[in-house]
Amino acid sequence: MSHTAHIPSHRKPRRSASKLALRAGVAGGVLSTMAVAGAAGPATAEPVTETIEMPTLTSGALSAAVSQSAEATQQVALDLELQAQEDAAAAKAAKSAKLAHAEAERKAEAKEKAEAKKRAAAEAKERASRSSERTTLSAPTSNATGSAATVVAFLKAQLGDAYVMGASGPNSWDCSSLVQAAFRTVGVDLPRVSQDQSVAGTQVGTSNLQVGDILYWGGAGSAYHTGVYIGDGKYLDAANPGKGVVIQDLSGYPASGAVRVL
Repeated sequence: MSHTAHIPSHRKPRRSASKLALRAGVAGGVLSTMAVAGAAGPATAEPVTETIEMPTLTSGALSAAVSQSAEATQQVALDLELQAQEDAAAAKAAKSAKLAHAEAERKAEAKEKAEAKKRAAAEAKERASRSSERTTLSAPTSNATGSAATVVAFLKAQLGDAYVMGASGPNSWDCSSLVQAAFRTVGVDLPRVSQDQSVAGTQVGTSNLQVGDILYWGGAGSAYHTGVYIGDGKYLDAANPGKGVVIQDLSGYPASGAVRVL
């Protein structure tokens, strides 16, 4: 016996010719089928390398998902509505606060004006009551009586006040406002401006003046300044910003004309 006879052979057993022929036929058929399918399919198709399995949705899971989505949508709508309500409330509160502030300011301003008016009236009354005490002023005496005396007394009580164009007292005047205020104390309502005051009464000559006559400078109806004659060739007026309310001599600044209202 050969020394290799006991070693088994590693060669594969030969397949029979019939089996090989059968396998060749099957392989050929498969290859032919793949070739036909490839020819019939799209030219750009790529081979499927992996199969993806889609999750299976049951009717219960679908209903739950739809319900959850609806709840989420409803919650968003509720949140938006709540935010809109809060914004509207804040805007309303801000508007109310603004209106309240404006009303408070209006009331405060009205109160301040009323108090200022009250103080002005009290000061005017006090000035009138002190008119007899101003004995140190170099004011001329006069024989004025009745309404004229009242007018002159008021005018003398304003001596030393400031001249301010457009002012109407109680501490500053212009020429026509002082004349108007003086005659108001005896119930005579004069116009506010010099032009109108120069034609408010009966025209009289400057050589025939009486205490209480209104003097004017310029033409009748176009006068630019007025004052009041207080006797002894003197008149009292709100002269200018430099002098204020003073007593002056007609000889130094003769009037153009005069009107009598008393």
